[in-house]
Amino acid sequence: MTGHFDRLVQDLPALGRFPRAALADGPTVIEPMQRLGALVGVNLLVKRDDTLPLAMGGNKVRQLEFYLGEALRAGADTLLITGAVQSNFVRLCAAGCRKLGLRPVVQLEQRVPKQDVAYNTSGNVLLLKMLGAEITSFPEGENEAAADANLDRIAERLRAEGAAPYVVHLGIDHPPIGGLGYVAAAIETLQQSKAEGLPLDHVVVASGSALTHAGFLVGARLMGWEVPVHGICVRRDAGPQRDRVLRRARELAAMLGAPQAIRPVDIRVDDTCLAPGYGQMNDRVAEALELSATQEALLTDPVYSGRALAGALHLARSGAFDAGDSVLFLHTGGVPAIFGYQSDLEGAPPA
Repeated sequence: MTGHFDRLVQDLPALGRFPRAALADGPTVIEPMQRLGALVGVNLLVKRDDTLPLAMGGNKVRQLEFYLGEALRAGADTLLITGAVQSNFVRLCAAGCRKLGLRPVVQLEQRVPKQDVAYNTSGNVLLLKMLGAEITSFPEGENEAAADANLDRIAERLRAEGAAPYVVHLGIDHPPIGGLGYVAAAIETLQQSKAEGLPLDHVVVASGSALTHAGFLVGARLMGWEVPVHGICVRRDAGPQRDRVLRRARELAAMLGAPQAIRPVDIRVDDTCLAPGYGQMNDRVAEALELSATQEALLTDPVYSGRALAGALHLARSGAFDAGDSVLFLHTGGVPAIFGYQSDLEGAPPA
């Protein structure tokens, strides 16, 4: 019987060249957000990647399938990854390791200037402890190269102890392997759009490491789908983020044998909802969290999904979309992180 991923590979055979550890099989649903869409004058839809299976879900499951596939191919028994204190990627990496029998070693970076107890002990931090991850801290938060280099030092120590570690590098100077998961997601979305009669005029995604944004864009363009993909900045300003997305997208396209598939004009980023910075609340994000919950019973987090939704609402209100356009918001998950933001959420003014 042909599985879901096999059907995606039929549309893009080059994707099948890369090792993959299957953690999910089957498309995530696309649902209408009629009440929220009506508030901003568009046909708003949500792709529920927050429902991907594995330890409370989230979009990083798609990326981890390829990182873990490469780790298993390399004969690893231990996996190392770095991320913010409330990182969904780190939590899902630890869960994927446990699912596949690998030892998870995680590094938590001080990216967000929050010292309250909930942020540092609940949410994803609590889940990491439940998953039995080995946790180490890194004092910096905006130095990707240094964070990756520290992982490499830990890996060397583990090798000396007899382990076979694999490092998931997230810095710009390492191959964007995880982006392949969102190349596949774009093919999946296009197949759904056609099968369900859902023409999509725009797609909105969170844009941080850029692997979700770049991967979706590459997958769309390799399928001949010219839909605009709008990246909402969650970590850095629009200028450097635009450069990063273009680089990552071109690297992914080259990995798939189509280095000319991405043009600078394809890169759309918006940083209106970013300030005061990564993982920090602002009025637009607080409004998006409240509206998604009260209008659609959809929970979003302050770091990625809620900020991306805030960006989608801003784009709709500012005229970036035509009235009645079908706009797909990609829900990347992150619900466990909400519990780390209790003080912000309880102190946020009503939208």
